[in-house]
Amino acid sequence: MSSYILKRLVAIVALTFGITVVAFLIIRLIPGDPVIAMLGTSAGDKALIERLREQLGLNQPLYTQYFVWIANVLRGDFGYSYASQQSVSSLIASSFPATAQLTLAALALSLTFGTALGVLAALKRNSLADTAGMGFALACMSIPSFWLGLLLILAFAVTWPIFDVVGGTSLKGLVLPAVTLALGTMGFNARFVRSSVINALSQQHVTTARAKGVPEGQLFLWHVMRNSLLPILTIAGLQIGQLLSGSVIVETVFSRPGIGRLLIQGILAKDYTTVQALIMMIALIYAVANFIVDILYPVLDPRVGSR
Repeated sequence: MSSYILKRLVAIVALTFGITVVAFLIIRLIPGDPVIAMLGTSAGDKALIERLREQLGLNQPLYTQYFVWIANVLRGDFGYSYASQQSVSSLIASSFPATAQLTLAALALSLTFGTALGVLAALKRNSLADTAGMGFALACMSIPSFWLGLLLILAFAVTWPIFDVVGGTSLKGLVLPAVTLALGTMGFNARFVRSSVINALSQQHVTTARAKGVPEGQLFLWHVMRNSLLPILTIAGLQIGQLLSGSVIVETVFSRPGIGRLLIQGILAKDYTTVQALIMMIALIYAVANFIVDILYPVLDPRVGSR
């Protein structure tokens, strides 16, 4: 078990290093100069541009800028936002709770309703309920989140003003963004769970338990769902990163004050420090979530830790 955990920790460290390199370089591929974006109408003064570039360290070679940045990150200093004129740490601290709230709500909706729909379709295999459920799941996977968000705003905030939108962080303001973010992954979960449950139902030990007269409820919980839990756990870990990245679009559509909207604003303003920190943080959360899933694997199935 300890060697299993050690391997995963080494992989996390290597992945984190790769993430920092990508996060540092990718924003610099976007055309534009952050100094000119900062100066605005004063960008015609070349002396001022050079002086500000020197103050920010942007006149140094890329590798020097990277090592200075990563050294500061290791000390917990993510730098100073060019666009917002405040520390990146304070920006993240004020924006992250809204994104965490949205992501967790969407994940709960996606897993709960996706699992229920998948189980129902598997138990009613090849019936009308199965066809309708999988058709609905496919439709959920196919609808772009930005278009769905606008439809929900039109329906439930304009035509029928039931929920709050545009910057709403209350429970009423959370419903529409969470549903928008959850529907796509819910459809995937439903199809995945259906396949897992059908596969578990066909296993020999399930047939044997049924032949011994084990009640159907107990049979389903202890023999079918238990064997289907590992695949479900896998997609839960993968979808945390997917939901975090999807929040970029959803928060922009609903004007929620989260890290998704902050990332878009940083990209448009060529705010290197903010974009670097946010990309690294989102990727790191995704990596840690999957690390936790890897640790839970041997707990649910001891055979995994012995491989």
